[in-house]
Amino acid sequence: MKAQKLDLPVLTPFDKEFLEADGYIFGFPTRFGVMPAQMKAFWDATGGHWVKQTLVGKPYGIITSTNSQHGGQETTAFASLPVMSHHGMVFVPIGFTHPNINESHEACGGSPYGATTFAGADGTRMPSAKEMETAEHHGAHFAKFMNRLK
Repeated sequence: MKAQKLDLPVLTPFDKEFLEADGYIFGFPTRFGVMPAQMKAFWDATGGHWVKQTLVGKPYGIITSTNSQHGGQETTAFASLPVMSHHGMVFVPIGFTHPNINESHEACGGSPYGATTFAGADGTRMPSAKEMETAEHHGAHFAKFMNRLK
């Protein structure tokens, strides 16, 4: 809600790039432990894809950020499952494939559902080096899965 405005391209559910992608890693912040309304609106607009089964079998992963370390990182990813399952998409979590997921010596995002971070109460905390490692691992893990499909 207080995110910095960036001049980035906006992808819609009707864009060619979205429909032609082999797989997706969706990144969005949590809003009370679920995807924010903007992301839900994106998926609400995909009814035509559901009817045509356009997204069936396409893999996806979730990365998210929260206000606090225990602000719903896992529930946000988990709450995406019903929406993506209705489309027949395949969830590709990272499990416990990276040691940072078990980090207990310092505050660190990350879960078996995917790479995460927390922004702090004022939104100024940046991802730590360990969180960035986990995110890179998440991308590589997803890429390995995609290569298996080919």
